[in-house]
Amino acid sequence: MEPILRKSLAQEVADAIKEKIQKGFFPVDAKLPTEPELMKSFSVGRSTIREATRYLAQSGFVQVKQGVGSFVISTSGNHGLDDKIEKAGFAAIFEVRQLIEMQIIEKAVSNRTQRHLAAMRKHLKERAFFAAAGDLEACIKADIAFHTTVAESCGNSILTELYKTLSTHVSRSFSESYADTQPFAYSQNEHETLLKHIEAGNKIKALESAKKIIGHL
Repeated sequence: MEPILRKSLAQEVADAIKEKIQKGFFPVDAKLPTEPELMKSFSVGRSTIREATRYLAQSGFVQVKQGVGSFVISTSGNHGLDDKIEKAGFAAIFEVRQLIEMQIIEKAVSNRTQRHLAAMRKHLKERAFFAAAGDLEACIKADIAFHTTVAESCGNSILTELYKTLSTHVSRSFSESYADTQPFAYSQNEHETLLKHIEAGNKIKALESAKKIIGHL
């Protein structure tokens, strides 16, 4: 029997905004209210709004333009795919993630830029810090951010969007499965080794590291 998934506060906020988009309250091309306005409207903090916005972006409802705001791009998003993933078991989700991640890393070795590498280093540093501090939620966010940046560096927008959609569900399964940050601390060195091989352009070694990381999850 699959475990009952509990929605986080951010997911509840995202669902509420999504409902407004689907009902036309926020039409396509409309700009969402500012973070302070949404914080006041839902009586939540900034981090919750930012996470809710990330869910909406990954689900294909909004596009976030840094320094400008979040804009509605669809009233349906990638809802069909999201529903199928939602109903799938964790084993199926991780199997698909593994297949996609291997392709992403293979391409990232050739297509990553210095900007991508700097972002990866930043997220890994945060991952290590929060793992040592025992902050599970922040550690999961840093882990997902690292892998998402790797996906963004691969140069294939479809693979990237598929990975981002999966990441929402992977993040939730991590929250459900892990009681502490020990698994993240355990795999930190392998993540840093993966980054080293991506930076060096060593495809074979990068894929070997990726397999070891996936085997730890």
